[in-house]
Amino acid sequence: MTIEAQGVDLAQLTGDYVIDPSHSRVGFVARHAVVTKVRGQFTEFEGKLHLDGEDPSASTGEVTIQAKSIDTKNADRDNHLRSNDFLAMEEYPTITATVTGIEGGPEQWQVTVDLTIRGVTKPVTFEVDFLGAGKDPWGNTRVGFEGSAEINRKDWGVSWNVPIETGGLLVSEKITLEFEFAAVKQA
Repeated sequence: MTIEAQGVDLAQLTGDYVIDPSHSRVGFVARHAVVTKVRGQFTEFEGKLHLDGEDPSASTGEVTIQAKSIDTKNADRDNHLRSNDFLAMEEYPTITATVTGIEGGPEQWQVTVDLTIRGVTKPVTFEVDFLGAGKDPWGNTRVGFEGSAEINRKDWGVSWNVPIETGGLLVSEKITLEFEFAAVKQA
């Protein structure tokens, strides 16, 4: 049986891939002071995927993020996010995600991962879009995916907050996690 997505026979994509961090992004969005959103990203991460094009549900993947690399374009806020109030990066220097299940397809998938933050592991399901595949100018096969999921940060022990005068909290409990991955097939 041929499974196609974006005009690509997925069976031809079977193999091992490494995420290309220079063409990928791992980020998040949090509501701040009820009235605005703060966007941030992690600038240091690595990951690998094994794609099974004939049985996509058998595909695997894992990503490791360096907590110290958080960047919201505000040094004071970033230092606070690295502290024990949030990521506790001294004790927990990495955030990890390991794929545990894949459903759907062929262009949109529900990918469940075990997400570990601050030593707490919980399942999270991302809505993931397959963006396509192709050869780069150097002959490498590349695939692209993007996805997002909403989590409650308190589920991982990240509960610091301050009430604001007009009502509500300084930092939302709900956080949207986002990623855009370009991955390169290994020989």
